[in-house]
Amino acid sequence: MLTRRQFLLTSSTAMAQSPSRKPNIVFILADDVGYECFSPYGSKQYSTPVLSRLADAGVKFNHCYSTPLCTPTRVSLMTGQSNVRNYTDFGALRPGEYTFAKLFKDAGYATAIAGKWQLDGSNRVKGTAPAESGFDQWCLWNTGLTGRNRYWNPSIDLNGKLKSATKDDYGPDHYSAFLLDFIERNQHRPFFAYYPMALTHGPFEPTPDSADRNSKNNQKNFEDMVAYADKIVGRFVKKLEDLNLTRNTILIFTADNGTAHDLQSTLNGHTIHGDKGSATDGGTHVPLIVYAPGLIKGGRVLNDLVDPTDFLPTFADAIGAQLPANHAFDGRSFLPQLKGEKGNPRPYIYSYYFPRPYAEKYDTPYAHPEIRFARDQRFKLYSDGRLFDLQSDPHETRATTNPAAQKKLQAALEAMPAHGQAIPREYSEKSKNVPIPKW
Repeated sequence: MLTRRQFLLTSSTAMAQSPSRKPNIVFILADDVGYECFSPYGSKQYSTPVLSRLADAGVKFNHCYSTPLCTPTRVSLMTGQSNVRNYTDFGALRPGEYTFAKLFKDAGYATAIAGKWQLDGSNRVKGTAPAESGFDQWCLWNTGLTGRNRYWNPSIDLNGKLKSATKDDYGPDHYSAFLLDFIERNQHRPFFAYYPMALTHGPFEPTPDSADRNSKNNQKNFEDMVAYADKIVGRFVKKLEDLNLTRNTILIFTADNGTAHDLQSTLNGHTIHGDKGSATDGGTHVPLIVYAPGLIKGGRVLNDLVDPTDFLPTFADAIGAQLPANHAFDGRSFLPQLKGEKGNPRPYIYSYYFPRPYAEKYDTPYAHPEIRFARDQRFKLYSDGRLFDLQSDPHETRATTNPAAQKKLQAALEAMPAHGQAIPREYSEKSKNVPIPKW
């Protein structure tokens, strides 16, 4: 790995080079980890030097917000649509959906995915396999073939067959090695490498770098897992450097939702409790770092709003591909902002959250009543009329009034469907009178 000074000099040199083909995309999605766990956002508790270097040489977004839970975010990311249009159930991607992998495949890209899938379907709803979503190759945990182990002695679906593993095998090493090999094999053609990490989701187990391989301390193990995730990102950067691909590759790092509930972090003197599953900032505020030294000017911090629906149109913009005209996409490309242009920034984010619509009770953040909200960088309005000033009240403890914000965000809510379009209306009706609790 280059030193920070060499890294920045290399990035500046690469900026002057003209790419000779469509850009490669490496898209890394961390699992269950909020923005507060990364040094580019001010953390001194967690060790993430690679991501700090990427942020220094790339573009860091301060206002990227996911949905509060993994499957809803993954569905939205892959399809470019709000969950209100096509979310069916936890663990399912509706068959036949247009995905970002299909976008790349149609454009002649080699496509591969490794890490966590979790989209094959639920007991109530049919899902989608990796090949049906547009991936040529995969190395995945949590498909219809795999067992429960994702870390030590992992259960891995390798292109439709179970891969043998032992107690000394660490899943994240296998997933990342598969994609690194894919990059090397496809270095002479455009490629899309999607890495939805298993890290840092529970169970919180020691990593290969942990001092105590028998540790049961969830907080310490989680901190080690964040450090190991950063280390793996470094492997991707090194591979791109070794193959001279950094000048024509866009590497993106983000996360699917906030940190788990039983974990806490210190950031700028404040204690932040994980709030995964809840619609608060603690459940939705995630990192977004883009590193593309040959294609964008680095060393910048942007306050534009970004949500999961924005990635697919951004990818299409980056590779010059046309999106299907008969398909409703809810995102906006943020490629112009990456290039230093004004672009078309979002005035707000609209979010729909109904993670387990068939649950008997909506009594946990993972079995939540149907909710809709709209927000900007400061204010957040729920469909029941509650408005919060997140600048002074990030935990949403007291509703406030602000006529201008209320008007803007109410218009955002009214522009989208009032209920999930892919979920039987009876389940929306069942949950509508359930108050949104605090966990």
